[in-house]
Amino acid sequence: MPDLSINFAGIKSPNPFWLASAPPTNSGYQIMKAFDAGWGGAVWKTLGVPVVNVSSRYGGVNYRDKRLVGFNNIELISDRPLADNLREIEEVKKRFPNHAVIASLMVQSRQEWHDIVRQSQDAGADGFELNFGCPHGMCERGMGSAVGQEPKILQMIVEWVMEVATKPVIVKLTPNISDITEPAMAARRGGADAISLINTIQSIVGVDLDKFAPYPIVDGKGTNGGYCGPAVKPIALNMVKNCAQHPDVRLPISGIGGIENWRDAVEHILLGASSVQVCTAAMHFGFGIIREMTSGLEQYMVDKGFNTIYDFVGKALPNVLHWEDLNMKYKVTANIHEDKCIGCQLCYTACEDGAHQAIKLNAGTRVPEIIEENCVGCNLCSLVCPVEDCITMDRTDSGTEHLTWKERVEAGTAPTEFNDERAGGRHHWVPEPAAALGKERHKTLPGKARVYSGETEAPAEV
Repeated sequence: MPDLSINFAGIKSPNPFWLASAPPTNSGYQIMKAFDAGWGGAVWKTLGVPVVNVSSRYGGVNYRDKRLVGFNNIELISDRPLADNLREIEEVKKRFPNHAVIASLMVQSRQEWHDIVRQSQDAGADGFELNFGCPHGMCERGMGSAVGQEPKILQMIVEWVMEVATKPVIVKLTPNISDITEPAMAARRGGADAISLINTIQSIVGVDLDKFAPYPIVDGKGTNGGYCGPAVKPIALNMVKNCAQHPDVRLPISGIGGIENWRDAVEHILLGASSVQVCTAAMHFGFGIIREMTSGLEQYMVDKGFNTIYDFVGKALPNVLHWEDLNMKYKVTANIHEDKCIGCQLCYTACEDGAHQAIKLNAGTRVPEIIEENCVGCNLCSLVCPVEDCITMDRTDSGTEHLTWKERVEAGTAPTEFNDERAGGRHHWVPEPAAALGKERHKTLPGKARVYSGETEAPAEV
């Protein structure tokens, strides 16, 4: 069987699944319960000068029948006395010596950083995560994302910590910045052993239409909070990739953001993470989700022939290129499989109004037809189709040619003028503007045959 254990910047754990610093890691009770269920590590809810939180604290984004696609919180760091947390850290480590217990920290002055690092080390923490990402409440006090957005300040504080730290130091980065590699490089310059990302995204998840206040509502008012959950995974994956590919970062990465199952975790790992942290999914479904996560990851590794996590850390990175390096000769064309089509014509509507008018309707049938010469292979029709594999994107080029935009520019064959004949859409058929109006409009409505010159067929190339 594959080995799921990891050594993340010197922090060992039986598997790569850690609970992120958040409400699920608020106490030793919760963390012991999570370890007993199978989690490999936990980042303790951020320690510092205890806060006083408000009520309510959470907001959610639901989409159709899916609850909490996005999750928002205005909760701050731990509101429990430091001594209580340190005592429980010590107890957890005694009972689970082989699991990773990381102390998340957030204070202000150099002396405070020195003091809390020393105390956390004495309690038995395996490492530290410096919280430079909180986008609400703490940033107004000069901490959290206020630090993460200032690379020089971030580097300085990391240097303070490294003066006394004898355990690995992880810097947690904020996504609320234009280029996340800047603070990542600052963390390296400061001497950090690793980085974790992403922290939550500054957000407002909705507004009460009757009370005229943003969610969550606190006595008729509200504020921006931190956004997380499945909806942020694409942003997290991109930022993990950016840090993993940057030649001046070169630090182990703990991937955070939208991880709800083993597939999400593998995606983070393939883009460069060597541990992953979970918060929203644990809050939504409970600690028991770890069973599916570990078994799914294990089976994936068996299927792929991977013996350790490190066999596939960053394995997708060589395939992540700049746009200018993609093959412009590669071509796919949509193919509607009539035996699976339910006649909803959603693909037609999407292509007609949102893409390239490459699908037509024929009289006597509700099955749309691809206008192959107009199909650009954008993939929209297959994405909106409600039936699995009803629309496939089939490769239609010869497979023998390779040409990139960079090569076109270097060869002088790229469009350079406003009305250049070499433009990609120069010879692409589109209806005349007037066809969208009046008597002609019925010809492009769902359920109607698409008529060209009195015939239900594709037009001749113009």
